[in-house]
Amino acid sequence: MIFVLIPVLLVLMGLVVWSLVRGIAAFMQTTRAGLERGDEGLREMQNLQNRMMFNRIKYQGLAIVVVAILLAIGGGHK
Repeated sequence: MIFVLIPVLLVLMGLVVWSLVRGIAAFMQTTRAGLERGDEGLREMQNLQNRMMFNRIKYQGLAIVVVAILLAIGGGHK
């Protein structure tokens, strides 16, 4: 089971980083979108930022669950 959970954890960590980078990129583009497309551009970029933040939190939560399972399986082994 550990051999399955570790790759799952690595994938979740990658998804956290991917969501974070996309959210930062959307944040940086917000000003330009506001200048070019007005309020519609701002709303679109803010929605993307919110989706990426929610995704990041979701993937971090799942990664914490996987780590908790790994710790429970590993028990007191040192």
